[in-house]
Amino acid sequence: MPVFAGSELTCLRGDRLVFTGLDFRIAPGGALVLLGPNGSGKSSLLRVMAGLLKPIRGTLSWDGVSVADEPDAHRAKVQYVGHLDAVKPVLTAAENLAFWAALAGSGDPAAAALRALDRLGVPHIAGVPGRYLSAGQKRRLNLARLLAAPAPLWLLDEPTVALDRAAIALFEGLIAEHRAEGGMVALSTHTDIATPGGTELHLDDFTPYAADDHDEYGEGDGDESREHHDRHHDEGAAP
Repeated sequence: MPVFAGSELTCLRGDRLVFTGLDFRIAPGGALVLLGPNGSGKSSLLRVMAGLLKPIRGTLSWDGVSVADEPDAHRAKVQYVGHLDAVKPVLTAAENLAFWAALAGSGDPAAAALRALDRLGVPHIAGVPGRYLSAGQKRRLNLARLLAAPAPLWLLDEPTVALDRAAIALFEGLIAEHRAEGGMVALSTHTDIATPGGTELHLDDFTPYAADDHDEYGEGDGDESREHHDRHHDEGAAP
């Protein structure tokens, strides 16, 4: 499996320079943990990695081959799960997952959906419409996409939000299994997630000036507030 890397990345959101001169490298079996205060660019970097946000400078590549040269091949290698839940309220949990599985080319999307729900410990929600799921159930449903629509590179923005300790431990096991099979993970989190041998990337090392937590999108993490603003573009839309 090829190495995924970024070189001299610079990201601009609106009129704000989020980070500049950023480099990273994720080898097969590797984990990259993004650290930094709110607004430092963790969510933006994950979007850049996913191809959802174009950097104003720098390159992304797989074994030296630019992502810009093979965008479709890049999309096939990536599964991005943002911290907002991409759950369609009128579809059941299984139907939500089956949509993603079909999009990834599964031969049996319905079966893939049920297997993924079982692995995440929530087979009982298969027939429940999204609107009736709890926050924790929606989060597990979103993470189940990683199994129903598998890809070598997992990009995870605050993946453990709304999960209890038991669910986090289960998810840590899935990450370890993915890495053991040569998969790669990049994640941001405010919770300790076990990633033995992983690499930490401190985003504030690449911030040109102190992040302003009070921007045009309101108070709080400007980076995460923009994710809410861009939700449709980041998470995709099921029919």
